[in-house]
Amino acid sequence: MTNALLHPFSPPAKPEADYLEIVRGEGSLVFDAAGRDYVDGIANLWLCQVGHGRTEIIDAVTAQMRQIEAYNTFAPFTSGPAARVAEMIVERSPHPDGRVFLGCSGSEAVDTALKLARLVQQRRGHEGRQIIVKRTNGYHGTNFGGTSAQGIALNREGWGDLVPHFIEVPHDDLEAAATVFAEHGDRIAAVLTEPVQGAGGVYPPVDGYLEGLRRLCDDNGALLIFDEVICGFGRTGQWFGAQTFGVTPDLMTFAKGVTSGYQPLSGVIVSRAVCNELEEPGFLLRTGYTYSGHQASCAAGIANIELMEAEGLVGRVDNIGERLRAGLAALEGDGLIKSWRGMGAIYAAELGRDAVPARDKMLEAGVILRPMGTCLAICPPLVITDDEIGRIIDAMADALR
Repeated sequence: MTNALLHPFSPPAKPEADYLEIVRGEGSLVFDAAGRDYVDGIANLWLCQVGHGRTEIIDAVTAQMRQIEAYNTFAPFTSGPAARVAEMIVERSPHPDGRVFLGCSGSEAVDTALKLARLVQQRRGHEGRQIIVKRTNGYHGTNFGGTSAQGIALNREGWGDLVPHFIEVPHDDLEAAATVFAEHGDRIAAVLTEPVQGAGGVYPPVDGYLEGLRRLCDDNGALLIFDEVICGFGRTGQWFGAQTFGVTPDLMTFAKGVTSGYQPLSGVIVSRAVCNELEEPGFLLRTGYTYSGHQASCAAGIANIELMEAEGLVGRVDNIGERLRAGLAALEGDGLIKSWRGMGAIYAAELGRDAVPARDKMLEAGVILRPMGTCLAICPPLVITDDEIGRIIDAMADALR
């Protein structure tokens, strides 16, 4: 094999031959080039809600591509699949009267949300409102805006000067956020947060935290942005984390679970109040992507949401969570892990040491989890069986022994 491919979040010196090639998937299982199966305990990368190999989505994308693969949605053009998927998304969100701006990746969605937040403040006559308040452990993609918004310090290093006007607060300290508002309130455009922090270590919010951020934003004229790239589409037990926690943001990003990864699709759900700022006659929204509203991607989104609905996958999260919590509690009781945290169908097992060796041992046993510093992340497809959950817990026990 050549070494032409430069892998993301990987050591560039690692030879191509040392990588594990996944060639096929079925349900919650994936298979390597040698035919060996693995339980996909991270749903690819926090995203494959409906499982692998779903012909319903494959057929929908194929049918769309036979008509047209993609055509832009810049004025004066539109796309039926884009309009339909946007409608399906807002219907399930806390903003049924809102609108959806579409892109391809979570990183694009985050950068768009940051731009929209600043744009709205400018249009309201608040030119000085440019600060974005972010949290430690937050992960918001890897474009320049999202990199600047990173609460994971290592991901910000080595790129030179980043986008200005970001202020970081400790991830679970509402008083620290209140202090920032007291000092900079009239210059804050928005607060950016994941409902449950994902790639930063799976940290659910402490009680009252998200409600507190909502109050601070309301009291100071700032917008609240929820990055739901991981939490959206059922992961927390409702369609969106905003509904799980009963806190409604002004802007919401999504990606990953919207198509279960069958095609790249992302977006920003925009509240009615924000839409009102943008819908003034004569205003032109000067942002977008070549693939905003990509027909084949939108067809995948429609089919994925229909599948999730038909199979009641959001309702399955409680059972998945119950079984994972029981397994993790048993591992903690046996002293094999230090602790665990999470909710819904997203968890982290805290090992208290580098998690890569444990990940490697579990790979040998046919289970894929994601090492994040000193913890292992678990985020399975929402179609995972009880037996497959048992296989994850057993493999972790064996690896840690």
